[in-house]
Amino acid sequence: MNLQSEIDYFSELRMIDKARLLNLFLHELAEEARGTYGPGADQVHDAMHLRFVNELVHRLTRVIEQMMAEDAARPADDVLLRMLLSPRADKDAERLVFNAYRRAIQGFESFDTTVLMSS
Repeated sequence: MNLQSEIDYFSELRMIDKARLLNLFLHELAEEARGTYGPGADQVHDAMHLRFVNELVHRLTRVIEQMMAEDAARPADDVLLRMLLSPRADKDAERLVFNAYRRAIQGFESFDTTVLMSS
């Protein structure tokens, strides 16, 4: 994956599409996190990576809110994409993110554009 091309692609999207892509990413990341626990509440077998996913969800839901509110204080696109897609020392965490991002991009590209009712 070429980080700069991902940053360039993301930066060219409209704000609503950036938020939509991040939402798809969160959905896919939650799917990846299902591998960290079993069917019972006491069957978490990879608490470190479950916590990692929870922290990303926490951060990204705030960013999506900032995008939708057009908050100028939100992280810049390059900062956001570097936070997500830069190589990590923890290769399992990196794999969780990359797998989720790859599926989100594939799902996102299956739509041509976001159409708003008020547009």
